[in-house]
Amino acid sequence: MKLQDYLLKKSSHPAIVWIVGILTMFESIFLFVPPEVFMTPPIVADKKRAVPVVIAASIGSLIGGAISYLIGMWVFSTVGLWIINTFTGPEQFAIAQAMFAKYGMLIIFLSAFSPVPYKLLAMCAGFLGFPALLFLGLSGIFRTARFAIVGFLLWRFQAQANAIVRKYFWPLTILAILVAISGIFLLFLF
Repeated sequence: MKLQDYLLKKSSHPAIVWIVGILTMFESIFLFVPPEVFMTPPIVADKKRAVPVVIAASIGSLIGGAISYLIGMWVFSTVGLWIINTFTGPEQFAIAQAMFAKYGMLIIFLSAFSPVPYKLLAMCAGFLGFPALLFLGLSGIFRTARFAIVGFLLWRFQAQANAIVRKYFWPLTILAILVAISGIFLLFLF
């Protein structure tokens, strides 16, 4: 049995919505696989799962984002100060904080809809002291919007998506990973 057929078959399991939520939470903390990879099989297998999968992905992402934010906040007092003093300096850090304070909403929006890994943004937000509730609120809105758009498109074009996933599973998987890697490189370019 091909892997894509196996995944689509397993996507009908009652626990798949929970699994999507947990995997999306892990993606927001340490995985470098776009959440759409987890969302696609259950919705393509059964379009009635679109809303529960979007909700699970949104909640998982928000929980993972909060954990990543806390990691960034905790790292600041230990490793963070060493990084600042060794590689940049307090002046550059103050500039970065001011930029994040001024453009934080735009940065969070771009992270929600671009290949820049969300976990890195969440850690930076915690590290730079961006207000936690504002970060989580904006993340919840923008990440949910992203997942809702993906969920709607998969729901709307379920038959076509099913055919595409069956035919181009591996190229799409590799493309998703390459997009995530390109997001990391984009982050380091700025």
